[in-house]
Amino acid sequence: MSWFRWDGEDLILACHLQPKASRDEFAGLHGDRLKIRLTAPPVEGKANAHLLAFLGKSFGVAKSQVSLESGELNRQKRVRIHAPQKLPAELADELQAGR
Repeated sequence: MSWFRWDGEDLILACHLQPKASRDEFAGLHGDRLKIRLTAPPVEGKANAHLLAFLGKSFGVAKSQVSLESGELNRQKRVRIHAPQKLPAELADELQAGR
C-alpha cells in the first residue's frame, strides 16, 4: 500500500508520527508511511490534536476537515483530509501523480 490514496475528493494518508521533535515537518517515508515530525508531546491527545492542526494548515483546510481514522494511541495513524485546497510543496508531485 502506498502512503496515500484518494477517496473521491478526500485524501487518506498513512502516517508514522514522531512526537517531541524539534520542529513540525514532513520527513520523507518510514516504510510505507509518510513520516511526520511534531513538536507536541505524546500525552493526553496533544500530539493527535497537533497533527490534525498541522495537516489542516499544510493542506489549506480547517482542522475540522481533518479526521483521525485509526491509530489514536499509536504512532501509526490513518488520517482523512476532506477536499484539500492545496498540496504541500514537498508532497505535491507524488500526490498529483496518484490522482
